[in-house]
Amino acid sequence: MKRYSAFAIAREAARYHTGWERAWRAPEPKKKYDVIIVGAGGHGLATAYYLGKNFGITNVAILEKGWLGGGNTGRNTTIIRSNYLQDPSAAIYEKARSLYETMSQDLNYNVMFSPRGVIMLAQTHHEVRGYQRTAHANALQGVQTEFIGPEKVKELVPIIRLEGPRYPVLGGLWQARGGTARHDAVAWGYARACSDMGMDVIQKCEVTAIRRDGDKVVGVDTSKGTIDCDKLGIVVAGHSGHLADMAGFRLPIESVALQALVSEPIKPCMDVVVMANTVHGYMSQSDKGEMVIGGGTDGYNNYTQRGSFHHIEETVRALIETFPMISRLKMLRQWGGIVDVTGDRSPILSKTPVDGVFINCGWGTGGFKAIPGSGWAMAELMAKGRSPLTDEFGLNRFGEGRFIDESVAAGVAH
Repeated sequence: MKRYSAFAIAREAARYHTGWERAWRAPEPKKKYDVIIVGAGGHGLATAYYLGKNFGITNVAILEKGWLGGGNTGRNTTIIRSNYLQDPSAAIYEKARSLYETMSQDLNYNVMFSPRGVIMLAQTHHEVRGYQRTAHANALQGVQTEFIGPEKVKELVPIIRLEGPRYPVLGGLWQARGGTARHDAVAWGYARACSDMGMDVIQKCEVTAIRRDGDKVVGVDTSKGTIDCDKLGIVVAGHSGHLADMAGFRLPIESVALQALVSEPIKPCMDVVVMANTVHGYMSQSDKGEMVIGGGTDGYNNYTQRGSFHHIEETVRALIETFPMISRLKMLRQWGGIVDVTGDRSPILSKTPVDGVFINCGWGTGGFKAIPGSGWAMAELMAKGRSPLTDEFGLNRFGEGRFIDESVAAGVAH
């Protein structure tokens, strides 16, 4: 595979861009693979990539029922941070954040990582105490964060309104090395690297059944035929419950829609990411000038990938109180994604009751920020049987009562 570079761009410009290759191959599935990953989103592709890079396992197929990155990877609001309270969460999210910093160089693909910083606003005294506690925990975990006062918040975000009316800004948890990345490019970069290692990325290939020989997985039935494997990774976000049912076990998750929208593009006015968890809205400005806005999940289980008016109303109303200038903007587009949520709002990276089947799910509304760390940990789990990053995120924690409660710790299911 040709390397991308400034010289390559100049060379192709001189010959009218006739020499570019496909970014990744489009093969037909083989009869058998060492590993099959179901789900060609960010987490699935990252798992395959680190299986190859870290463990030399390249006889791998990544199966996707739709198009590559067409699920939550292409539908999120691109926030990257690692300022979590619980130690297991901070470890895997900080691993992910650090990998994002060098991802463009590692993949030879510009993922447009922007370490612009993330502020989580404290708008109640309860939040002030909670974020101060998190800042102390992060210091012990080696995660660089700090609690800042309202004056510093205003300095970083000049367009913000500090005084309310319902919830004044009392400070914020600031992570200067958090930020954003181009979500599509993350998936494309991993897919290109996987294909270059000889892995097969197979789109429009729906898994219809998981085949077992007793308690051992032996393969899958798909819309493109039967494929055998020694190990199977299920990495399908909101559809994890369906795949688990096919394999013969149940998951403690529920699927709900999470919605987001963007405004018309405007001139640069905000160069950090702001999360307002009390009113449940968050916002950043994209490189194209759009204000990228997200809010909460739907209040009922569903599998829709559309938006709804009541979320526009609730989310935008809340953000207008804090950012009055956005009241004059027009909405450009709106969409939804299907997120998988656990009871403790922490993910599941685990072996399963079926030998050879591994599950990666439960990231809720914060999966994008974890993609490289999730893939690194899942690859280690599948290759070696355990990973220190996944030890606390096993399925058995729900039966043993070892919850990793991030719904209270984070103030939001992120």
